[in-house]
Amino acid sequence: MATEEIAQPKSTVVDWLLRVVKGILVGVGFITPGLSGGVLAVVFGIYEPLMRWLGNLREKFLQNLVYFIPVGIGGALGVVAFSAVVDWAFANYAAQFTWLFIGFISGTFPSLLKTSGKEGRKPWHWALLVVMAALTVFAMRTLENSSFSQLTPSFTNWLLSGFLMGLGAVVPGMSPSNFLIYFGLYDKMAAGISHLDFGVIIPILIGGVLCVLIFARLISLLFKKHYAVMYHLILGIVVGSTIAIIPRGVMGAGVIAMCALLFVVGAVISYLLAKLDEKYSREPAF
Repeated sequence: MATEEIAQPKSTVVDWLLRVVKGILVGVGFITPGLSGGVLAVVFGIYEPLMRWLGNLREKFLQNLVYFIPVGIGGALGVVAFSAVVDWAFANYAAQFTWLFIGFISGTFPSLLKTSGKEGRKPWHWALLVVMAALTVFAMRTLENSSFSQLTPSFTNWLLSGFLMGLGAVVPGMSPSNFLIYFGLYDKMAAGISHLDFGVIIPILIGGVLCVLIFARLISLLFKKHYAVMYHLILGIVVGSTIAIIPRGVMGAGVIAMCALLFVVGAVISYLLAKLDEKYSREPAF
């Protein structure tokens, strides 16, 4: 039997701040059209332990609660502080802003790929990844050209919006913001959150929490029984959703150069963040 590697001492302050930063980025992903908070949660190593905990809340409840408090703080900051920023950025600099987030996702892919193979990998897992990526691109491109009825803001429709946001947490690759745009609720949601309108925030929270609690246990069980399959499916969604959000029709040398620069900046930051995170021991997720 191989000798178990001794974990390095963990710096509580650095680890806590890392989780806040990750939470902020995941929160921004939830409200950014074309992105997925679930994908970013996978990318930054939050998704697995969160699904495990929510799948069995009684197991190590206080320990997990303490672990996810900074993530929750960061997520709330990301959603509230960036709701108006995201709305403004996509109205004025959509291509540049999107390439920044593509960089964030791409920079952590090596770490994500390593994690996906920790319980072994077979050639057909690679095929599964490729097929899932292709299906994700096809689905997102198809939805992009769909026209949904415009919904008026109401408690029920905000509950629906929250449920969609929850699906974005438990189904990596799904971008709830895209659906909210199709429903005509995205700009109203961003405005409501940025102005701390609790008539918008509270039903969204209720819908999101209900969705996560309903589906988290199922996701946890699937990971326990089919880790490699589930992770390569998710990897395919990550790859496919990243390809699908690549901006088209970007013109102008200055704009292209700025997109390239932001992509590199995002990739370097997320790569270094992932490498820093690897220095700290993480309990097996499932």
